[in-house]
Amino acid sequence: MAVEAHPEKSDAHIPVLLRPLLAAVSPVGGIWLDGTFGAGGYTRGLLDAGADKVVAVDRDPLAFDMAKGWADQYGDRLVMQSGVFSRMDEYASALDGVVLDLGVSSMQLDQAERGFSFMRDGPLDMRMSQSGPSAADLVNEADESVLADILFHYGEERASRRIARAIIRARTDAPVTTTLQLAGIIESCLPRPKPGQSHPATRSFQALRIAVNEEYDELYQGLMAAERALKPGGQLAVVSFHSIEDRMVKRFLSARAGQGGRANRYAPETEEAAPQFALKSRKAIGADEEELAENPRARSAKLRVAIRTDAPAGTLDAQTIGTPQLRGGR
Repeated sequence: MAVEAHPEKSDAHIPVLLRPLLAAVSPVGGIWLDGTFGAGGYTRGLLDAGADKVVAVDRDPLAFDMAKGWADQYGDRLVMQSGVFSRMDEYASALDGVVLDLGVSSMQLDQAERGFSFMRDGPLDMRMSQSGPSAADLVNEADESVLADILFHYGEERASRRIARAIIRARTDAPVTTTLQLAGIIESCLPRPKPGQSHPATRSFQALRIAVNEEYDELYQGLMAAERALKPGGQLAVVSFHSIEDRMVKRFLSARAGQGGRANRYAPETEEAAPQFALKSRKAIGADEEELAENPRARSAKLRVAIRTDAPAGTLDAQTIGTPQLRGGR
C-alpha cells in the first residue's frame, strides 16, 4: 500500500536533526531567530540550550495559537513575530544565530481543512499564511503549460505534461476543489506504485504547495536576509528535505564562502570580494542511527551550518544558487 511521503517535518514536538543542530552551533547563547517556528520545537530547543532570546517567525497564525499553552514559561525570552523569514532583517539585527527548517509542518498536514495532504479529503488550499490565492485557484485557472512547468520544475515530476493535460480535461467538466479529487486525477496518469513507494501524488502536491507559497523565492530571499541580519560570528543553520532546497542552500553558502569559482577559466582574474560566510563543514549533516530508528522520515533531512564573517552583506542573483525558474513566470 502506498504511503504519503511527507518527510519535511516529522513529530510536532521533536523536530528533525535538533540534536545535531544544537551540537553544531554549541555553545548556544545570545539572540537567535527561528524563521520557521511551526510547533516550536527548534525555538524551545534553542531556549533550553541557553539562548538569551529567540525571535520566532511564522506566517501561519495557527502556529502562535498552538504555542499559548507553553510560551509563557519563557517570558520575554520568546518573541513571536507574525511574518515571513525573507523579511527577518526587518524584525531583528545583529543576531547570534538563525535557524530555518524548510518544508511543511506536521500540524499543517494533520489538518484536512488545510488541504496539504492527499491522504485526507479536504478543500484544495495549501496556503501556509491562510491568505491569498489557493491551490484550487492555481489548478483551476493556470494554463496547461504553466501547470506542467510547476509540476516539473518545482516537483521534479517527469509526467508533468500528462498530469497537466488530465487536470485541464477534468476542470472542463467541473472545478477541481478537493485534495482527493486532485489526487485521483494524478493517480490516473501514473502506474500503480510498488509496496513501499511513495504515493503517485507526492511530487505534484509538493510542487503545487511550493508554487502557492512561493517557497523557492522565499528561501532565496531568506538566505540573503540572514546574511544581512547576522552579526560577525553569528551562525546560520538550515535544515532541508529535498534535493532542490538543499542544492540552493549549498550553492548559496559555497558562493558566499568564496568557493564559487570562475565561470570561465579564460576570463581575466578579478579581485574577489571578501567572503560573507565560513563553512563549518563542506558536507551536510544527516540523521544518526538513533534518530532514524525513532523517525525513518528523517532519512532525507540535511543540515548545513555556516558562520557569518565581518564582510559587508552583498547581493547575489537567484539563478546563481539554482532557484528554479518557470518559463514566462506564473
